[in-house]
Formats: sequence, C-alpha cells, structure tokens
Amino acid sequence: MSGWSRGLRHGRVPGGTDTDADADAAKEAGSDAGPTPTVVSVILVVVVLGFSFEPGVVLPRPAAVPMLLLQLAICLPSTWRLRGAWPLAAQVLLTPWSGLPGFLGASVLLVVERPVRWALFAVVVLAAGPLAPGDGSVHSVLNGIGNALAHGLIIYALTRLTDLYAELRATRGALARARVTVERERAGRDLDAVLGTALAEITRLAGQGRRAAGELVRVARAATERVRAAPPVQSADGADIPSGGLVPRLVWPIVVATHLEYLIVGTAFLLGSGVRGGRVVVYAAALAAVVGLQAYHSLPRPPGVCPPYAAWTLGVQLALALGMLAAPDGPYPQLVGFAAASVLIVLPGRTAWPTAGSLTVLAAIVLLLRTDGPGAGGTVLLLLDIVVIASVFYGLALLTGLVHQVREARGALVALAVARERRRIARDVHDLLGYGLSAIALKGELAVRDPDPERADRHLADAVALADRALADLRAIPGEGPKITLSEELASARKVLAAAGVFVQVRGASCGLDEVDGMSGALFATVLREAVTNVLRHASGARRCEVDLGPGLLRVADDGRVVPRPSGEQGGRAGAGGNGLRNLRERAAALGGVLEAGPAPHGRGYVLTVRLDSDPVATVG
Repeated sequence: MSGWSRGLRHGRVPGGTDTDADADAAKEAGSDAGPTPTVVSVILVVVVLGFSFEPGVVLPRPAAVPMLLLQLAICLPSTWRLRGAWPLAAQVLLTPWSGLPGFLGASVLLVVERPVRWALFAVVVLAAGPLAPGDGSVHSVLNGIGNALAHGLIIYALTRLTDLYAELRATRGALARARVTVERERAGRDLDAVLGTALAEITRLAGQGRRAAGELVRVARAATERVRAAPPVQSADGADIPSGGLVPRLVWPIVVATHLEYLIVGTAFLLGSGVRGGRVVVYAAALAAVVGLQAYHSLPRPPGVCPPYAAWTLGVQLALALGMLAAPDGPYPQLVGFAAASVLIVLPGRTAWPTAGSLTVLAAIVLLLRTDGPGAGGTVLLLLDIVVIASVFYGLALLTGLVHQVREARGALVALAVARERRRIARDVHDLLGYGLSAIALKGELAVRDPDPERADRHLADAVALADRALADLRAIPGEGPKITLSEELASARKVLAAAGVFVQVRGASCGLDEVDGMSGALFATVLREAVTNVLRHASGARRCEVDLGPGLLRVADDGRVVPRPSGEQGGRAGAGGNGLRNLRERAAALGGVLEAGPAPHGRGYVLTVRLDSDPVATVG
C-alpha cells in the first residue's frame, strides 16, 4: 500500500386561529414535516463517533472517551443546557491527550460568543498542527490542521442544523398563533375604517332627527350590501411569513471549506509521496475531480431537487473513484467515500443505500485482493474512513434538506392558519353584522314613514342602539368573536320583526333554551339572526314568523314571498344558499349538525332548520 493511502487516513474527512383551529392546522400542515429531532440527532451522533477514532488506531486513546462524552453533551439538543464554560474548560484540558482538537474547535464555536469565537477557533486549528501524530513533515502538520478545521466546522454545522430543526418543529404552532394575532389586528383596523365609519355616521345622522333619516337608510343599506357581498379572495400563501434563506448561511462556506481542506491536504501528500511523471498529474486531476463533484452534489438544495446533470456528474465521479482503487501506486479508497456520499445525496433512498453499501463492499474486496493492500486490519480502518466520509456529507445534505422541509411545513401552517382566520372573520362579518345593519335600515325607513314625530324619534333611538350593538360586535369579531346568546337573539327578533309588522310565535322556548349549551346556543343564535335578516331583506309581505325550539333543533319559518335578488348579489334565500347559508352550513357541520333551507311546501314562505344530529328534518309550513 502506498504512503498516500496511509496518509489519507489522517485526512479521511474532508471538510459537515383559535386553539382548535391551530391544532387542526398543525395536524394538516405539519404531518409531513420530517422525522423527530431525536431521529435527526442520530446523524450527529454517528458523525461524532466516527471522528472520535484516531486515524490508524483501532481503539481511541483513554482521554478520547470523556472528550467524546463532553462533545455529545454539548452538541445534542436534549442536553443543550450543558453548553457552557465548564465543559469547554474540561475539553481544553483533555485536548492534548485525546487527539481530538476538532472537538474543541466545534465547542468553541458553539459556546463562545461572537466575534471572539472565530478567532479562538483559528487558534485551536493552528495549534492542532504541532499536536498531530506523524513525523512532523509538512503533510503531517497540514493534515492535523486540516482535520481540526474539517471536524470542527462539520460538527458545528451539524449541531446548528439539528438545533434549528428542533426549534422550527417546536415553534410551528407558536408562529401560526402569532401570525393569526397579526391578522386579527389588521382585520380590526380594516373593519373599523370601513364599517366603523359607517356606524358612526349612522349614529350622527340619527341625532339630526327625521330630516336625516333618508340618508341614514342609504348609509345602512350600503353598509349592509358591503358586509353581505362575497368577501374578496385572499390567498394567504406566504403572507407575513419570514422568508429567510434556503438554509442557514453557514452551510455554503462550510461545504466549500471542508472540501477545499481535503483537496489541499491530499494534493500536498501526493506531491511528497514520490509519485512522479504523468501519474502525479492524473492522480491530482482525479482527486480534484472527485472532491469537486462531491462539493457540487453537496451544495444546499430543496428536498427532492437533484443537481443539474446529476446522471453525468455522478457517473464520472463513480468511474474516477473506482478507477483509483486500481491505481498502480496503491489504492485510494477514501475517494469511494465521496462517491458513496454522492450516491446517498443524489439517488432515491430505495436505490441509494444498496448502491452505497455495494460500493463499500467492492472497495473492501479490492483492498483485500491487492498484493500491496493494507491487509485485514488496515482494510477495516479504511472502510471506517469511507463510512465516516459518506456519513458526514450525507448528514450535511440531509439535515439541510430537513431544515428546508420543516420551514416549508411551518410556512404552510402559517398560511393555513391565516387563511382560516380570514375566512372566520369574513363569515362573522357577514352573519353577525348583516342583521344589525338591516334592522337599522328598517328603523330608518319607519322613521321616514311614521307621521308621529315621537314614534319616529323612538325608531331613530332604536337605530342608535342597534348601531352601538353592531359596533360592539364589529370590534369583537377580530378577537374571539362576539358572545351572543339564544335568549338575547329571541328577544331582539321579537322586537325587530314586530317593528316590521311581523308577528313572532316561539314554540318550545321553555325547554329548548334549557337544552342548549354554550356552543350549540351560539350556533342557534347565529342561525336565528340570519333568518331574521332574511325575513327583513327578502320576504316581501311577511306577516308571521314561527320559531320552533327543541333538543338539538331550531326551525324558523316565515310566510313571505321571495324577493328576487339583483343580478350578482350574494346571500339571500336561494336553496343552494349564498354566503349566509354557506356560512351557516359550515358552522353547523363544525358541531356535527346539518342545516336545511328552502321554500315552504305550500309554496309561500321559507323554512330554515338546523339540527345537531344526523336524523333528516322535514321542512314544514
């Protein structure tokens, strides 16, 4: 076996909504957010274990064992609280006897604050040269410095990627809730600017008496149409989501630096190994090509995105790495480690692992069959080099992809939560404010038509009270929504419909009100409010409205004629339903109920029924 094979063992590693809605969104958007942080930590453990074996030695030095344990305690997310001055000081004392200066360099980067840490890291890396095992040659010193540089940067990069992965997974729900809060604040400002201004104008006009009642009706009607119109489609994709880079900025320079380190150390040893003539040029070119292609394959990319021309670049890398196993001056198996890493990065998992394993087995067979091979013991050590090299660069690529994947999942969760909140706010604006504005318009019309000044003033006072209530609902919608009760809505329905000349008959109120709980009561109250709004706006000539209550049941029927909607108007009393009926069906379905709506069987009037069980409900007149 040539000296380069033995020397490269020293440089074996080149270069590393509401709470329920939030829970549902987390389940939907985060279900494919990658493995758990514990599984991801295994990658880090494998790499650190591989680095802890001193080149050419089967068993590590005794001091390497506590050095390894300290490194794992500093690196793993589950023990991050141990990162501090005392473990770092212990590693400083152990470094001269452990042969692992790269561990100390990684700990310096993880523990020491900026900008001092990079200066201290440089000191550790330079001090590793004289401490490196060997004959003190230029290659030995460069190899020690290169190993410390590569090990330190790779362990630091893998640790930071593992930390970031765990942090991103843990904060998905928190980010979604924060973005929902921002969305609620934005919606509150927009609603207040549009509808709050209209309600304030209604209050001002009511204070001017009957002479301004006509203008009050116009403002109320305009505001009603605004809230009952189809909400504009707003995509939440990427809204208010921090974009960030594809991966942490540290990955690019670390990938380049570690590959460059391996290339420099390998070239230095090649030039001092005694190989002469054209072979040194061929070997140097093969080394540069294999390492360069590995760097190309390792550059950060989104998961599932292969490097351009990967079939050609991987094929060339495999041919060169396997060809160097048959080099006349001795085998160069470490290049197979680079090829195996590229296989794991580029090929799909079902193909990658068998192929990488086959490359490792092939390298072992060639080493054992060569007459100038390293023998059984040397082959085991070289295979360890191959496994560590492949693990390091595959681990860097895998963790980089996982960080990108969990960022994408977190962004999807935020977008989903924001979209749901926008829909909830639009639904509440439609369902809850439409009633109050329609009632205000009715009171204004009564004030215009009533010849009695005192009654007209009472109608206007009622309009002001309704405007105040609508304003309170408006300000509550961006939060958790206004709190409405069925008993309050029944009382309001009686009063508003009576003012419109519609007699209200309520059956089952004595038992029905006692049967409903908070959520079902809020649903029934919302359905009743929408039904009353439809009577006011779409039931011409209605004189009677019946409200039937029972366990899990609310039915509202009127005897009015359906008023055709203007072209393009949403909402109303069509059987398929506009925004109002669609919103009510969604609310009922969320509680496991069903909502049915349509014309009464006898041809006059309209029936709206909601039931909180699966039994069908017949609409009756």
